[in-house]
Amino acid sequence: MAEQSDKAQGAGGPLRRWLPLLLLLAGLALFFAFGLQDYLTLESLSRYSEDLRAISQLWWAPLAYGLVYAAGILFFPPSGAAMTIAGGYMFGQFFGSFCIVIAATLGATALFLVAKTSIGDALRAKAGPAIQRMEAGFRENELNYLLVLRLIPLFPFWLVNLVPAFLGVRLRTFVLGTFFGIIPGTFVYASVGAGLESVISQGGEISLAGVLTPQVITALVGLAVLALIPVIYKRVKARRAE
Repeated sequence: MAEQSDKAQGAGGPLRRWLPLLLLLAGLALFFAFGLQDYLTLESLSRYSEDLRAISQLWWAPLAYGLVYAAGILFFPPSGAAMTIAGGYMFGQFFGSFCIVIAATLGATALFLVAKTSIGDALRAKAGPAIQRMEAGFRENELNYLLVLRLIPLFPFWLVNLVPAFLGVRLRTFVLGTFFGIIPGTFVYASVGAGLESVISQGGEISLAGVLTPQVITALVGLAVLALIPVIYKRVKARRAE
């Protein structure tokens, strides 16, 4: 009986590991089968602006928006910028930023857990010494490095959701780094969305051009440098000790 139980658990192990990825792929297929990606664009924001404004007045609107945003992060990562601007348009600069950060963190965490459960452990087990050293170095200051990746807009949001899973970052660190790291960029995009009323009413074209101005990029890079200061200090201290 004990041997049969061990075999059953061994057979169930791979299934439990790959089940999150299978569910994600199934959801992805349904998402595109119903054409939902067509609604998560700047063109849709302009087309349905009056409907979105009316929906934003309902009590359940922030919850519905959060669920849609999280689903977009999982199934259609390029929609992040458009959905963030839509959040600013619907809920304003400050409350919109709050809703966006919560929703984006939930969606990113879900994708992180899928990657960590289904792929990350297997890849780390087969990784060579170089990858293992990089993983060890990253995990030594994982929160600071994750904040840098979140703050600098050079790295796609979906990529920063996956890489920490492959490097063995802890769930708590990922959630904290994501939540606080995306606040500055989120506020910038939400501010753009909050000021779109006049553009839409005049029939103007909504574009991402000009959102990340040199001033904004400089500010974000400055925040990233601040996040690296503890890492630099720790290394300098270690070298002096040696």
